[in-house]
Amino acid sequence: MRILFSVALVFVSGLVFGQRPYITSDGEIILGFASINKNGTEDSAIPRFTMFFHGQSLAHFDQGRNMGMIAGISLRNVGFITDDGPDVRTKHRTYNLGVPIGFKIGDMQGMYVYGGYEFEMPFNYKEKRFENDEKVSKFNTWFSRRTPAFYHAVFAGIRFPRGMSLRFKYYVTPFFNKNYTSSDGTKPYENLEVNTFHIALTSMLTKGKKVVVGRRNE
Repeated sequence: MRILFSVALVFVSGLVFGQRPYITSDGEIILGFASINKNGTEDSAIPRFTMFFHGQSLAHFDQGRNMGMIAGISLRNVGFITDDGPDVRTKHRTYNLGVPIGFKIGDMQGMYVYGGYEFEMPFNYKEKRFENDEKVSKFNTWFSRRTPAFYHAVFAGIRFPRGMSLRFKYYVTPFFNKNYTSSDGTKPYENLEVNTFHIALTSMLTKGKKVVVGRRNE
């Protein structure tokens, strides 16, 4: 399966950029935040730290030593935590399948900066409610209408030597679908707008050689 994925990624990326890519796989640790506007009142979410499960594979197309482009696929756990009253806390999260595309400038063999756009599809939504630190409710749905069908996000970061990276990412699309109607006929998110953003520490897990379709790897 991993080989098939890598081959598919190389073919698609090659058609877009016409360059010889190499493939990297990254793991991530994320510290997430959210800006909240409810009925015109601004608020913020409790910081959310997650280690599981985030990851991405990228095809890198270096245009010499000082410039390049990236394209790939990602899997990411995105969400936020709110205080909803005395000793009441709610956790919201989605699992998203994403397609990042971007550029990088600097030393392609050392340290460089990068930025770009990512298109993400949320495929699983989970919500947990706690009172006095005790879990009182939980539900988990696939392809929920509570969230938009797709998210649009922008990111920027810096890659250090030896594969470590620090990235900032902002979701332009609000977390919830304002038109969602619950079983009782109400729209719980109609006057609620939440935009998530996060800081991620990433680590390169694997790095492949440059690939040329129909030729041996160099």
